[in-house]
Amino acid sequence: MAKISCKEICKHFGEKVALDHVSIEVPEGRIYGLPGPNGAGKTTLIRIINRITIPTSGSVLFDGAPIRQEDVEKIGYMPEERGLYRKMKVGEQALYLARLKGMSGGDARSALKEWFERFDIGGWWDKKVEELSKGMAQKLQFITTVVHRPSLMILDEPFSGFDPVNAALIRTEILRLKDEGATIILSTHNMESVEELCDDIALINRSRLVIEGGVEAIRRQYGNNDIELVYTDASGRHTEVLPRETDGNSTLQAFLDRGVTVNAYRELMPRMNDIFIKLVKGEDAQ
Repeated sequence: MAKISCKEICKHFGEKVALDHVSIEVPEGRIYGLPGPNGAGKTTLIRIINRITIPTSGSVLFDGAPIRQEDVEKIGYMPEERGLYRKMKVGEQALYLARLKGMSGGDARSALKEWFERFDIGGWWDKKVEELSKGMAQKLQFITTVVHRPSLMILDEPFSGFDPVNAALIRTEILRLKDEGATIILSTHNMESVEELCDDIALINRSRLVIEGGVEAIRRQYGNNDIELVYTDASGRHTEVLPRETDGNSTLQAFLDRGVTVNAYRELMPRMNDIFIKLVKGEDAQ
Protein backbone atom coordinates (compact mmCIF):
# COMPACT_ATOMS: atom_id res chain seq x y z
CA MET A 1 0.00 0.00 0.00
CA ALA A 2 1.04 3.61 -0.45
CA LYS A 3 -0.16 6.88 0.98
CA ILE A 4 0.29 10.18 -0.87
CA SER A 5 0.07 13.63 0.69
CA CYS A 6 0.31 16.79 -1.40
CA LYS A 7 0.96 19.88 0.69
CA GLU A 8 0.18 23.37 -0.63
CA ILE A 9 1.23 22.53 -4.18
CA CYS A 10 1.69 25.51 -6.49
CA LYS A 11 2.82 25.28 -10.09
CA HIS A 12 3.41 28.25 -12.38
CA PHE A 13 4.23 28.15 -16.07
CA GLY A 14 5.38 31.70 -16.61
CA GLU A 15 2.40 33.85 -15.68
CA LYS A 16 -0.05 30.93 -15.91
CA VAL A 17 -1.04 29.37 -12.58
CA ALA A 18 -1.66 25.65 -13.10
CA LEU A 19 -2.05 24.78 -9.40
CA ASP A 20 -2.84 27.20 -6.63
CA HIS A 21 -2.03 25.88 -3.12
CA VAL A 22 -3.60 22.45 -3.67
CA SER A 23 -3.45 20.03 -0.74
CA ILE A 24 -4.85 16.50 -0.92
CA GLU A 25 -4.55 13.30 1.13
CA VAL A 26 -4.76 10.00 -0.76
CA PRO A 27 -5.48 7.23 1.76
CA GLU A 28 -3.70 3.94 1.27
CA GLY A 29 -5.57 1.02 -0.20
CA ARG A 30 -8.39 3.11 -1.65
CA ILE A 31 -9.46 4.42 -5.06
CA TYR A 32 -9.08 8.19 -5.12
CA GLY A 33 -10.83 10.07 -7.92
CA LEU A 34 -9.60 13.23 -9.61
CA PRO A 35 -12.58 14.46 -11.60
CA GLY A 36 -12.50 17.90 -13.13
CA PRO A 37 -12.84 19.83 -16.38
CA ASN A 38 -10.08 20.07 -18.97
CA GLY A 39 -7.35 22.49 -17.98
CA ALA A 40 -8.24 22.34 -14.29
CA GLY A 41 -4.78 21.22 -13.19
CA LYS A 42 -5.30 17.47 -12.67
CA THR A 43 -2.64 16.32 -15.11
CA THR A 44 -0.13 18.81 -13.72
CA LEU A 45 -0.72 17.43 -10.22
CA ILE A 46 -0.30 13.86 -11.48
CA ARG A 47 2.98 14.76 -13.17
CA ILE A 48 4.23 16.35 -9.97
CA ILE A 49 3.41 13.19 -8.00
CA ASN A 50 5.32 11.20 -10.64
CA ARG A 51 8.29 13.60 -10.48
CA ILE A 52 7.93 14.29 -14.19
CA THR A 53 7.81 17.96 -13.24
CA ILE A 54 8.56 19.74 -9.99
CA PRO A 55 6.24 22.12 -8.14
CA THR A 56 6.97 25.82 -7.90
CA SER A 57 6.33 25.41 -4.19
CA GLY A 58 4.83 22.84 -1.85
CA SER A 59 5.76 19.22 -1.27
CA VAL A 60 4.70 15.64 -2.00
CA LEU A 61 5.03 12.97 0.68
CA PHE A 62 5.16 9.27 -0.19
CA ASP A 63 4.33 7.14 2.85
CA GLY A 64 5.07 10.10 5.11
CA ALA A 65 8.47 11.08 3.67
CA PRO A 66 9.39 13.48 0.85
CA ILE A 67 9.03 11.59 -2.40
CA ARG A 68 12.30 10.43 -3.99
CA GLN A 69 13.18 9.20 -7.44
CA GLU A 70 13.46 5.66 -6.03
CA ASP A 71 9.78 5.84 -5.07
CA VAL A 72 8.80 6.25 -8.71
CA GLU A 73 9.55 2.54 -9.24
CA LYS A 74 6.66 1.85 -6.85
CA ILE A 75 4.29 3.87 -9.07
CA GLY A 76 2.45 2.65 -12.15
CA TYR A 77 1.41 5.56 -14.36
CA MET A 78 -0.95 5.29 -17.32
CA PRO A 79 -1.03 8.74 -18.96
CA GLU A 80 -3.96 9.98 -21.01
CA GLU A 81 -1.57 10.48 -23.94
CA ARG A 82 -0.79 6.84 -24.70
CA GLY A 83 2.83 6.23 -25.67
CA LEU A 84 4.07 2.98 -27.22
CA TYR A 85 6.91 2.30 -29.65
CA ARG A 86 4.94 1.36 -32.74
CA LYS A 87 7.71 -0.52 -34.56
CA MET A 88 8.53 -2.82 -31.63
CA LYS A 89 6.91 -6.19 -31.15
CA VAL A 90 4.20 -6.27 -28.51
CA GLY A 91 5.97 -8.75 -26.20
CA GLU A 92 9.32 -7.02 -26.63
CA GLN A 93 7.72 -3.67 -25.79
CA ALA A 94 6.00 -5.05 -22.69
CA LEU A 95 9.20 -6.73 -21.45
CA TYR A 96 11.19 -3.54 -21.99
CA LEU A 97 8.75 -1.43 -19.95
CA ALA A 98 8.54 -4.05 -17.17
CA ARG A 99 12.34 -4.16 -16.92
CA LEU A 100 12.42 -0.36 -16.63
CA LYS A 101 10.30 -0.77 -13.50
CA GLY A 102 12.84 -3.11 -11.92
CA MET A 103 11.47 -6.55 -12.83
CA SER A 104 13.84 -9.37 -13.77
CA GLY A 105 13.50 -10.79 -17.25
CA GLY A 106 12.05 -14.08 -16.01
CA ASP A 107 9.55 -12.49 -13.62
CA ALA A 108 8.48 -9.98 -16.26
CA ARG A 109 7.89 -12.63 -18.92
CA SER A 110 5.91 -14.86 -16.53
CA ALA A 111 3.72 -12.00 -15.23
CA LEU A 112 3.13 -10.60 -18.72
CA LYS A 113 2.09 -13.97 -20.13
CA GLU A 114 -0.50 -14.23 -17.35
CA TRP A 115 -1.82 -10.73 -18.04
CA PHE A 116 -1.91 -11.31 -21.79
CA GLU A 117 -4.04 -14.42 -21.33
CA ARG A 118 -6.35 -12.61 -18.89
CA PHE A 119 -6.88 -9.83 -21.43
CA ASP A 120 -7.22 -12.26 -24.35
CA ILE A 121 -4.26 -10.86 -26.30
CA GLY A 122 -1.92 -13.85 -25.91
CA GLY A 123 -1.74 -14.28 -29.68
CA TRP A 124 -0.35 -10.79 -30.15
CA TRP A 125 3.00 -11.33 -28.40
CA ASP A 126 5.01 -11.41 -31.64
CA LYS A 127 2.94 -8.83 -33.54
CA LYS A 128 4.14 -5.26 -33.99
CA VAL A 129 2.51 -2.58 -31.86
CA GLU A 130 1.42 -0.73 -35.00
CA GLU A 131 -0.76 -3.72 -35.91
CA LEU A 132 -2.85 -3.37 -32.74
CA SER A 133 -6.26 -1.78 -32.77
CA LYS A 134 -6.75 1.19 -30.44
CA GLY A 135 -8.48 -1.03 -27.88
CA MET A 136 -5.72 -3.65 -28.00
CA ALA A 137 -3.06 -0.95 -27.61
CA GLN A 138 -4.88 0.41 -24.58
CA LYS A 139 -5.01 -3.04 -23.03
CA LEU A 140 -1.26 -3.30 -23.53
CA GLN A 141 -0.76 0.13 -21.94
CA PHE A 142 -2.81 -0.88 -18.91
CA ILE A 143 -0.89 -4.15 -18.52
CA THR A 144 2.49 -2.41 -18.66
CA THR A 145 1.27 0.06 -16.04
CA VAL A 146 0.36 -2.56 -13.45
CA VAL A 147 2.52 -5.61 -14.26
CA HIS A 148 5.23 -4.75 -11.70
CA ARG A 149 2.55 -4.67 -8.95
CA PRO A 150 3.13 -1.05 -7.93
CA SER A 151 1.83 0.06 -4.55
CA LEU A 152 0.47 3.24 -6.19
CA MET A 153 -1.27 3.26 -9.57
CA ILE A 154 -2.19 6.47 -11.36
CA LEU A 155 -4.67 5.96 -14.20
CA ASP A 156 -5.50 8.97 -16.38
CA GLU A 157 -8.73 8.37 -18.33
CA PRO A 158 -8.25 4.56 -18.35
CA PHE A 159 -11.61 3.91 -20.07
CA SER A 160 -11.07 6.28 -22.99
CA GLY A 161 -11.65 4.52 -26.29
CA PHE A 162 -12.86 1.23 -24.82
CA ASP A 163 -16.09 -0.46 -25.83
CA PRO A 164 -18.46 -1.35 -22.95
CA VAL A 165 -17.19 -4.94 -22.67
CA ASN A 166 -13.54 -3.96 -22.35
CA ALA A 167 -14.37 -0.98 -20.12
CA ALA A 168 -16.09 -3.45 -17.77
CA LEU A 169 -12.98 -5.66 -17.89
CA ILE A 170 -10.76 -2.74 -16.86
CA ARG A 171 -13.17 -1.80 -14.04
CA THR A 172 -13.04 -5.37 -12.74
CA GLU A 173 -9.24 -5.36 -12.78
CA ILE A 174 -9.04 -1.99 -11.02
CA LEU A 175 -11.25 -3.28 -8.22
CA ARG A 176 -9.23 -6.50 -7.99
CA LEU A 177 -5.97 -4.54 -7.72
CA LYS A 178 -7.50 -2.45 -4.95
CA ASP A 179 -8.57 -5.61 -3.12
CA GLU A 180 -4.97 -6.82 -3.37
CA GLY A 181 -3.81 -3.68 -1.56
CA ALA A 182 -2.97 -1.14 -4.25
CA THR A 183 -3.67 2.57 -3.83
CA ILE A 184 -5.20 3.93 -7.03
CA ILE A 185 -5.55 7.51 -8.25
CA LEU A 186 -8.16 7.68 -11.02
CA SER A 187 -8.40 10.78 -13.18
CA THR A 188 -11.56 10.76 -15.27
CA HIS A 189 -14.29 12.90 -16.80
CA ASN A 190 -16.74 10.03 -16.42
CA MET A 191 -18.71 10.74 -13.26
CA GLU A 192 -20.45 7.36 -13.49
CA SER A 193 -17.03 5.75 -13.08
CA VAL A 194 -16.40 7.97 -10.06
CA GLU A 195 -19.56 6.70 -8.37
CA GLU A 196 -18.88 3.06 -9.30
CA LEU A 197 -15.22 2.92 -8.32
CA CYS A 198 -14.01 5.76 -6.13
CA ASP A 199 -13.96 5.80 -2.35
CA ASP A 200 -12.76 9.42 -2.17
CA ILE A 201 -12.40 12.34 -4.57
CA ALA A 202 -10.75 15.72 -4.94
CA LEU A 203 -12.39 18.09 -7.39
CA ILE A 204 -9.95 20.60 -8.90
CA ASN A 205 -11.24 23.51 -10.97
CA ARG A 206 -9.39 26.56 -12.27
CA SER A 207 -6.19 25.36 -10.53
CA ARG A 208 -7.77 25.24 -7.06
CA LEU A 209 -9.14 22.48 -4.88
CA VAL A 210 -12.92 22.84 -4.71
CA ILE A 211 -13.84 19.89 -2.51
CA GLU A 212 -12.25 16.73 -1.13
CA GLY A 213 -13.71 13.82 0.80
CA GLY A 214 -15.51 10.49 0.68
CA VAL A 215 -17.88 10.06 -2.26
CA GLU A 216 -20.85 9.05 -0.11
CA ALA A 217 -20.21 11.85 2.39
CA ILE A 218 -20.13 14.42 -0.43
CA ARG A 219 -23.35 13.06 -1.94
CA ARG A 220 -25.04 13.36 1.44
CA GLN A 221 -23.66 16.86 1.93
CA TYR A 222 -25.27 18.04 -1.30
CA GLY A 223 -28.48 16.07 -0.93
CA ASN A 224 -31.78 17.65 0.11
CA ASN A 225 -32.91 14.67 2.22
CA ASP A 226 -35.86 13.77 0.00
CA ILE A 227 -37.37 10.32 0.34
CA GLU A 228 -38.44 8.10 -2.57
CA LEU A 229 -41.37 5.90 -1.64
CA VAL A 230 -42.62 3.07 -3.87
CA TYR A 231 -45.97 1.67 -2.79
CA THR A 232 -48.94 -0.31 -4.05
CA ASP A 233 -52.59 0.50 -3.36
CA ALA A 234 -55.88 -0.52 -4.89
CA SER A 235 -55.16 1.45 -8.08
CA GLY A 236 -51.72 -0.04 -8.66
CA ARG A 237 -48.04 0.68 -8.07
CA HIS A 238 -46.85 4.26 -7.50
CA THR A 239 -43.67 6.20 -6.79
CA GLU A 240 -43.62 9.46 -4.84
CA VAL A 241 -40.83 11.78 -3.75
CA LEU A 242 -41.48 13.26 -0.33
CA PRO A 243 -39.58 15.82 1.74
CA ARG A 244 -37.93 14.13 4.69
CA GLU A 245 -39.46 15.05 8.03
CA THR A 246 -37.58 15.39 11.29
CA ASP A 247 -38.62 11.84 12.05
CA GLY A 248 -38.45 9.90 8.80
CA ASN A 249 -40.50 7.06 10.28
CA SER A 250 -43.58 9.29 10.52
CA THR A 251 -43.68 9.65 6.74
CA LEU A 252 -43.62 5.90 6.35
CA GLN A 253 -46.22 5.41 9.07
CA ALA A 254 -48.61 7.85 7.37
CA PHE A 255 -48.63 5.66 4.27
CA LEU A 256 -49.01 2.49 6.27
CA ASP A 257 -52.03 4.03 8.01
CA ARG A 258 -53.63 4.44 4.57
CA GLY A 259 -53.49 0.68 4.13
CA VAL A 260 -51.00 0.70 1.26
CA THR A 261 -48.19 -1.79 0.73
CA VAL A 262 -44.78 -0.12 0.88
CA ASN A 263 -42.45 -1.75 -1.66
CA ALA A 264 -39.37 0.46 -1.24
CA TYR A 265 -38.34 3.38 0.94
CA ARG A 266 -34.99 5.12 0.46
CA GLU A 267 -33.23 8.43 0.74
CA LEU A 268 -32.59 10.08 -2.60
CA MET A 269 -28.95 11.00 -3.14
CA PRO A 270 -27.73 13.43 -5.80
CA ARG A 271 -25.59 12.03 -8.57
CA MET A 272 -21.92 13.00 -8.64
CA ASN A 273 -22.44 14.45 -12.12
CA ASP A 274 -25.00 16.93 -10.76
CA ILE A 275 -22.71 17.88 -7.86
CA PHE A 276 -19.80 18.28 -10.27
CA ILE A 277 -21.78 20.65 -12.52
CA LYS A 278 -23.06 22.65 -9.56
CA LEU A 279 -19.62 23.11 -8.03
CA VAL A 280 -17.87 23.93 -11.30
CA LYS A 281 -20.55 26.42 -12.35
CA GLY A 282 -20.38 28.01 -8.91
CA GLU A 283 -16.61 28.37 -9.19
CA ASP A 284 -16.80 29.75 -12.72
CA ALA A 285 -19.37 32.34 -11.65
CA GLN A 286 -17.00 33.82 -9.08
